[in-house]
Amino acid sequence: MRKLTLLFVVCGLILSGGISQAQDTPPVITPNPTLYQWADFLVDEFDNPVYLTNAGDGSDRLFVMEQTGYILVVENGEILPQPFLDVSLNLTPDVFQGGYTERGLLGLVFHPEYEENGLFFIHYINQAGSAVVVRYQVMADNPNLADTSSAVTLIEVEDPFPNHNGGQLAFGPDGYLYIGIGDGGDLGDPLGYGQNTGVLFGKILRIDVDTDATTYTVPADNPFVADDAYMPEIWALGLRNPWRFSFDRLTGDLYIGDVGESSWEEINFQPVDFPGGANYGWNAFEANYPFNLDTPVPRGMILPIADYSHEEGCSVTAGYVYRGEALPDLQGVFFFGDYCSGKIWTTFQDADGSWQTALFAELGVQITSFGEDEAGELYLVDYKGSIFKLAAAE
Repeated sequence: MRKLTLLFVVCGLILSGGISQAQDTPPVITPNPTLYQWADFLVDEFDNPVYLTNAGDGSDRLFVMEQTGYILVVENGEILPQPFLDVSLNLTPDVFQGGYTERGLLGLVFHPEYEENGLFFIHYINQAGSAVVVRYQVMADNPNLADTSSAVTLIEVEDPFPNHNGGQLAFGPDGYLYIGIGDGGDLGDPLGYGQNTGVLFGKILRIDVDTDATTYTVPADNPFVADDAYMPEIWALGLRNPWRFSFDRLTGDLYIGDVGESSWEEINFQPVDFPGGANYGWNAFEANYPFNLDTPVPRGMILPIADYSHEEGCSVTAGYVYRGEALPDLQGVFFFGDYCSGKIWTTFQDADGSWQTALFAELGVQITSFGEDEAGELYLVDYKGSIFKLAAAE
C-alpha cells in the first residue's frame, strides 16, 4: 500500500487529514500480522450479512443484520431461531438472498441507554426507494424480540438513484445519533449533492433523539444551525458514500470510510473535540486527488488519513479501533478493509501525529463490515454468510 504524505496548505484551502489527536494512551506500534488470525466464528450461517453489533446491555449477545431485512440474535455462540426484527417486506424487490444491491437493510444501532429504555434504530431503503431511519423498542416481555408496532420514522429522504446510500448509524460520545447518507447515486455525483448544503445527501447527519418523544431535534451546537444555506442536521459533508464509520470507544474519535468512485478509497478522521462542519471534498476530490475540475475546491477541505488505489480493492469498509483485552498489543490500532479484495489494513497515529498504515491480512472474502462485542473484541462480516473473530494465532 502506498504510504500517505499528509498535506497542509498555508493559505487554508486544504487541511491535512492528520488533525492532531490527543494522546493520553500508551504508544501504539504497527501490529505483526503473523501473531493474529481471523478465526471462524459462525461460518456460512447468514444470508448477505452486512453488520454485527451488540446492545451494550450486559447480555453479551451479538446482533447480526442481514441486508435482506432480518436482524438475528447470537447468544452463547448460537443463532436464535426467531429474528429479533424482520423488515423484509418493507424493502425494494431488488433485495433478495444471494443477489447484490446497495439497497436493503443497511444500518442498526442500539441507544446508549438501551438497557433502561429498550430503544434501537435501523436504516433501510423502503419500497418507495427512500432512505429511512426508524426507531423501534424491544418487547417488554421478551428481550430477543422487537416490538414491530413501536416503529416511528424519524427521517425519510427520496433517493434519486439506487446506489450510494450510506447506511451507518452510530451514537457519538456526546449521546447524539450520527447518520451516514451517500450522495444519492449514479456516477460522479451528477446532481452535485456532495457539496450541496441544501440536501442531506453526501453527508453525515447529527441529531438528538432524546428531547422529542415523536421525532428528533437538531443539537444547538451543530455547525450550521445558524446558516439558512445549510440543512441544520449536517455534521460533515463532501462524502460520496460513507458506508461505515465508527467512534473509538475510548477516545471518542471518529473514523469514516468513504467509498470511492473510479480510482481511490479513503479513510477520514475527526478527533473527539472537533466542532463539526468538516468538508471531505467530494466531488472536487476523490481521496487525495482532484476528481471533478468543475467543482470548486472547498475552503478548509480535509484530506484523508489513509487511502488505497483500485489496484488494491474497490470499496472501503471502515472498522474499529481495537479496545478489547484479549489482544493487548493491538490497543489503539484502527482496522479497515476492502469489500472486493478482502484485504485488511491497520492504521494509527504515532507520537508526532503521523499516520502509520500497513497491510494486515488478505482473506479473499467480501468484507461488508467489522463489528464489536461488549468487551471490545473485533469481528469481521463476510457478505457470503460468515462471521470471523480476531484472535491470537494458534
